[in-house]
Amino acid sequence: MPSRGERPEDGAGLVPAESSALHKEELSSKIKEQKVVVDELSNLKKNRKVYRQQQNSNIFFLADRTEMLSESKNILDELRKEYQEIENSEKTKIKK
Repeated sequence: MPSRGERPEDGAGLVPAESSALHKEELSSKIKEQKVVVDELSNLKKNRKVYRQQQNSNIFFLADRTEMLSESKNILDELRKEYQEIENSEKTKIKK
């Protein structure tokens, strides 16, 4: 999900440390958003309908709640893993 104050992905005109910091902030924001999605899907009653938005459009399609929850958890795990990799690479740079 794109955030409102989204910055350019390429980090044009930034030195690598600044680019990394911006990417880390963006990841942190996406992690928070994804946590909300997972919580909302987890707390829905079993008979509630869930819709998935078609990418780059305003069209929504009926989706399976359990599949959406599973996908959302996987996305959250991937975001956390990427964030942790950045954290670890920063710690490695500091040790050198």
